[in-house]
Amino acid sequence: MDEAVIQVRGLVNRFGKAVIHDGLDIDLMRGEVLGVVGASGSGKSVLLRSIVGLQRPSAGTVTVLPGAGRARWGVMFQDGALFSALTVRENVEVPLKMQGNLTAALRRALADLKLAMVGLPAKAGGLYPSDLSGGMRKRAGLARALALDPEILLLDEPTAGLDPIAASEFDTLITTLQRAMGLSVFLVTHDLDTLHATCDRIAVLAQRRVLVTGTMAQMRDETDPWVHSYFHGPRAHAALVE
Repeated sequence: MDEAVIQVRGLVNRFGKAVIHDGLDIDLMRGEVLGVVGASGSGKSVLLRSIVGLQRPSAGTVTVLPGAGRARWGVMFQDGALFSALTVRENVEVPLKMQGNLTAALRRALADLKLAMVGLPAKAGGLYPSDLSGGMRKRAGLARALALDPEILLLDEPTAGLDPIAASEFDTLITTLQRAMGLSVFLVTHDLDTLHATCDRIAVLAQRRVLVTGTMAQMRDETDPWVHSYFHGPRAHAALVE
């Protein structure tokens, strides 16, 4: 994990007079799961959108896999962000169609394979997003993010809104896929259980920048008031119970 596959330097994001990021630096190393946390309004999702190109920064640079195209990374937005007028299978086929050299039969087969990889039953492919539970929609969104066998996976609040059992199962799924596919994962979350279960390192956003980066154990040794409160509160103690 000594090579940065995402490198952000001097990032500045402004919305009118509001400054969200001011000189933010962060790296995602090859093969790691990096969890990004921060208080509400600290700019976690804005940072993710800046990395994937949906938010144009006021200043700074974002380098993603130097020399590689966007087919090398996949994104899962909150609640899956599926196209409501398409079936689950058709949603997963969307990035496959962009390749232009795959037959309809091969696209269907690949989509079904990705749905199976994320633990969805075969019948789910023919359903519409409105027919799915929240957990199933997230799994479908993950399948679409994995459609092109990316090297980098970016996840925005993957367990938000899930019950504890479903969230734990999703954490296990992320870890299993990361290891099996050799993924580098950039994970925005507020879920301490997810941080504890999946992340190699954690980056804390505060004061318009990355305040500190380290392991869960290192976070618990930090003296900054917000970081200490976040990683020593009742939820943090519960997350650390094996």
